[in-house]
Amino acid sequence: MVDLENLLLSTEDNILTITINRESKLNALNMGTLAELKEVFDSVYDNKEISGVILTGAGEKAFVAGADISEFSQLNEMNARKFAEEGQEIFELIENCHKPIIAVVSGFALGGGCELAMACHMRIATKTAKFGQPEVNLGILPGYGGTQRLTQLIGKARAFEYLMTADLLSAEQANQYGLANHVAEDKEAALAKAKEILSKIGSKAPIATGLVIECVNSLYKNDVDGYQTEANAFARCCGTHDFKEGAAAFLEKRKAAFTGS
Repeated sequence: MVDLENLLLSTEDNILTITINRESKLNALNMGTLAELKEVFDSVYDNKEISGVILTGAGEKAFVAGADISEFSQLNEMNARKFAEEGQEIFELIENCHKPIIAVVSGFALGGGCELAMACHMRIATKTAKFGQPEVNLGILPGYGGTQRLTQLIGKARAFEYLMTADLLSAEQANQYGLANHVAEDKEAALAKAKEILSKIGSKAPIATGLVIECVNSLYKNDVDGYQTEANAFARCCGTHDFKEGAAAFLEKRKAAFTGS
C-alpha cells in the first residue's frame, strides 16, 4: 500500500482502526481521501489478519463534516453524475464488505460524512454527535447514497423531513430513530464499545457473519430475492468446517474454535 496522506491506520486484536486525519478541515472528504478509503477497504476484503474495522475521524469536533466544498466549484451537469457514481461505488464497497465495519461518530457527521457513516454496518455516537444531510442548503441533494440509506434507517417520513429541512439529528434522536446503535459518553467510550462489539463478532464463525451481512443487505436490492439469498447462505454454511465445529462444541459443552473454513 502506498503512503497515505489523509488516513491513519492502526491494528489491535485483529481490529483495524481507520482514522480520517484532516482535523483542520473537520475531516472533510476530498477526492484524495475517498481514493485512499477505496484502497484501504479493497485491502481489507482479503486480509485474513483483519476481522473487523472501526472508522472514525481525527479529533472530537467531527467524524466528517461533509465533502470538501472547494472541489464542488468544478461540478456541472455533465460531470456531476460521474462524481456521484464514483462516491457511491466506494461506499458500496464498505457496505458490502463481509467483515463488520463500525463508524464511531464524534461531533459532526454531515453530508458526505453522514453518508459515509451510514455505509458502515453500525454506528456508535458520542453525546456530541450531530447527523445530517444539509445539501439542500447548497441547492443540491445527497449524491453518495444519502437519500437511500437514510430512508432505510429512519423511515420514509422522517427521511423526507430531514432531507428537505436540512435539520440535524442529535445523538439521542439518531439512537431513537435507529441511525445510531449506541450513544457513548465520549469518544474513548465509543471506541471501547466498538471494540467490544467487534471482538464479540470476531469470536463467531467468519463465514457465517460475512453471509449475515450479505443477507441483510439483500433486503434493499430490488433485483434480489432476499429469502433465496438466505437459503443459499444457510446451505453454504452447512458445508463448512465451522458448522461441524460449532455443532460439536455445542453438544460437547465447550467453546467452539472457528477457523473460517
